[in-house]
Amino acid sequence: MSSHAAGTSNGGSVDAAAGGAARRNTRMPKYSKFTQQELPACKPILTPKWVVSVFFIVGVIFVPIGVVSLLAARDVVEIIDRYDEACVPGNMTDNKLAYIQNETISKECIRNLTVTKDMKQPIFVYYELDNFYQNHRRYVKSRNDAQLRDKRKANQTSACEPEKTTANGQPIVPCGLIAWSLFNDTYSFTRGKENLTVDKKDISWKSDREHKFGKDVYPSNFQNGALKGGATLDPTVPLSEQEDLIVWMRTAALPTFRKLYGRIYFDLKENDTITVRLSNNYNTYSFGGKKKLVLSTATWLGGRNDFLGFAYLIVGGLCIFLAFAFTLLYFIKPRKLGDHNYLSWNRHPAGR
Repeated sequence: MSSHAAGTSNGGSVDAAAGGAARRNTRMPKYSKFTQQELPACKPILTPKWVVSVFFIVGVIFVPIGVVSLLAARDVVEIIDRYDEACVPGNMTDNKLAYIQNETISKECIRNLTVTKDMKQPIFVYYELDNFYQNHRRYVKSRNDAQLRDKRKANQTSACEPEKTTANGQPIVPCGLIAWSLFNDTYSFTRGKENLTVDKKDISWKSDREHKFGKDVYPSNFQNGALKGGATLDPTVPLSEQEDLIVWMRTAALPTFRKLYGRIYFDLKENDTITVRLSNNYNTYSFGGKKKLVLSTATWLGGRNDFLGFAYLIVGGLCIFLAFAFTLLYFIKPRKLGDHNYLSWNRHPAGR
């Protein structure tokens, strides 16, 4: 009994000594207001006056911005011409797909546009497609960005199905469905006997030209298959200078979209007649799509877009309405700030 007690006593002494040493070796954390969450803080109380004032100020700011945005959008002059149906020969209106697929039938078409208001240069030329889903998951993924940037990675065609290689296994550059379906309608413009040249320089994003498409990457084996999807590319021009391709490869989020074709650096006067000679090559008939040619000016806010102006007006108007509603409620049924009687546990149940 005595030896067991002595052993227990010695063991307890050793444990106590070890615990004391551990406590001595443990460093207390350095005191700071940050670690102790004692920094000064602002805890605003949303009084009725503050809420009404904020709503009213936001409304007063937003409504004028909305009015200015709408006025700027209304200054934009647009000419929109849908030509996909108008350019089909009269004897083939019932079989448009056969018309577009028959290479022996001329696709040349002439359209006359009338300028409704004076248009100051530069005049932006867009093509607009409808019911074309560039945001489809398989379509968006059908490309290889590494191949577009670096000529040493020309053989990288992963994710480019079904347009990745030719029939004999040669890699296609650029590969994928997006490049394969490149828009290939062309436009030229004249006013009387005056040729209105379309400037196609810098129509793409600078960041895309410099970082996404290589200066030493050239098209190869492109549109060499049995089925051609769209335009062909000049094999002697690097991808960084193929701006129509760069514009097309930036896929749209919605099924109706516009893409920049070029700019016209001529002033157009009201009632001028613009003759458009176009090649109606792109097949939108197989999926019920529409094609439009758009001539548009721009303001400091960009092209015509009423959404931004209406959004500011609606939000600003709603804020002003809420400001007056809260003010009216405050005067009709005021309540003391911080009144504990409004707490749920301090309310007396009905009938008691």
